[in-house]
Amino acid sequence: MPVGDVSGRSQVAVGKDISQAQTHGAPPVVTEADRAAVQKMFDELRVTVAREAPPGEKEKALERVDELKEAVTAKEPDLTTMEYVKNWFVKHLPSVAGSVVGLIVHPLVGKLVEVGGDALAASFRHRFGVEESAPKAEENG
Repeated sequence: MPVGDVSGRSQVAVGKDISQAQTHGAPPVVTEADRAAVQKMFDELRVTVAREAPPGEKEKALERVDELKEAVTAKEPDLTTMEYVKNWFVKHLPSVAGSVVGLIVHPLVGKLVEVGGDALAASFRHRFGVEESAPKAEENG
């Protein structure tokens, strides 16, 4: 009976009355400096979008930036909206799509997502092709 991929950090136990717990250290802490840096990244993206977007697309494009900001800074980041906004820019304003993707895969955004838990972080890495950060030195013992 297949149980799925058990490579990497997965755990498998077979038997009776088994309990497992897995920890990877403390969850990341998002500081006010981190939040200010993310705000600055969004301010810079708005300037880029306003400069690059043709007149007929500018308002829609800036609305997508606002949606992205809301999705990224939510208590639990909204990966579906992040993916939608990325795809919108790829389709409608490809000259700015690289800046949008760069913001989404930025380590500070990854940190915001990691606060949402391991499952959300794994989904984020899968959806956006982000590599998992290297284990911390204390985990390598």
